[in-house]
Amino acid sequence: MRTIKLLIEYDGTNYLGWQVQAKGLTIQGMIEEKLKLLTGEGVCLIGSGRTDAGAHAFGQVAHFKVQNRMDAGTIQKAINSLLPPDIVIKKAEEVEENFHARKQARSKIYEYRILNRPIRSVFHRGYAWHIPQKSDWEEVKKATQKLVGEHDFSSFRSTGTPTKTAVRKIFRAEWKKGRDGLMRFEIEASGFLKQMVRAIVGTLVEVGRGKIDADEFQKILESKDRKKAGPTAPAHGLFLKEVKYDGFVKSRHSRGNGNPGEF
Repeated sequence: MRTIKLLIEYDGTNYLGWQVQAKGLTIQGMIEEKLKLLTGEGVCLIGSGRTDAGAHAFGQVAHFKVQNRMDAGTIQKAINSLLPPDIVIKKAEEVEENFHARKQARSKIYEYRILNRPIRSVFHRGYAWHIPQKSDWEEVKKATQKLVGEHDFSSFRSTGTPTKTAVRKIFRAEWKKGRDGLMRFEIEASGFLKQMVRAIVGTLVEVGRGKIDADEFQKILESKDRKKAGPTAPAHGLFLKEVKYDGFVKSRHSRGNGNPGEF
C-alpha cells in the first residue's frame, strides 16, 4: 500500500463541512468519490481535522492509502479534472507509509476575516463577516494577546462536544489590517476545539463594540464557561490556512504548488 498526501483548497459554501455525513455534500465525501472513480479502489481519506459547514480552506492536508501504481502527479491532474470548481488539489505527493495527516500535525493556522465598514461588499459576502459598526481595534488587539500560551479553552468551544481535554497551546494570535476595512485574524495553535476560533472571534467582536474590555475577556477565558463568552462568529469568514508538520515527513514524489494561497 502506498500513502499519498494531498494539499487541498476549497470553498466550503455549498458543503456541510469536511467530514462525511449520512446526508448532504461534504468535502471529504466528494474527494473520496472521485478517488474511487480514478483508482478503482474504496479510498478512506483522512484529513488533518474537521472544518465547519460553510468554512473554507487554503491548506487542508489529508492522506489516503492506495494500491494503484499511478504516480502522484498523475493523480493530482486526473482528480482535479473530476472535482467541481470549488475544490482543488494544490499538491499531491507520495510520502512515507506511516504518515498520518491528523496525528502528526504539529500546529494549525486559521484565518478569520471581518469586513468592518458601513457598506457591505458584493465580493466579500461569502468570505468575510460584515460588521458595519465602528470597532475599537486597539482594545481588540490587547484582548487577543490574552490568548497566547497554554489555556483551558472551555469558554470557547461548542457545548456538548466530547474531548479528553480542552487545553490547547496558542503560539500566536494577531490581527492584520487590509484595504477597505478588511481585518484578518490569524491564530496558530497545537490544535483547536470545535468552533473554537469562531467563538473567540465572536467574543473579540464584543470587545471591539465596547461591551467588554481586554481584562474582562481574560476573565471569560479563565471562567471555562461558554455561556459567559460572546456569540459564535459566522462560518463563512473562517479559513483553514495551513497545517504544519515536523520535518521528518519525507516526500517520494510530488506535484503542484505547496504554498498556502489566499485572495
